[in-house]
Amino acid sequence: MPLPAAPDRKPNVPARRLAASLLKANNELLIKGILCVLIGLGVLVSPYFITSPGMQNIVAKSSLVGWFALVLGCAFVGLYARRRMTAPAKP
Repeated sequence: MPLPAAPDRKPNVPARRLAASLLKANNELLIKGILCVLIGLGVLVSPYFITSPGMQNIVAKSSLVGWFALVLGCAFVGLYARRRMTAPAKP
């Protein structure tokens, strides 16, 4: 009697799926944080490089949005760092 064929798919292990979903969520959090930091810095620094006085005033008045994006991005990056530091070590 011959042996059955080898499986062609990986076993469906719930722990492995959970670890993969957490890793994906952490990476998305880091990407969101970096993008928010870049947007915030762009809004805060851009008035110094705009030559038109009218446009410079418009962008300078939106500095509150830039600070909010910068703080939110730093919070996302900090949360990512905290999750990475508290994550259990891989065996």
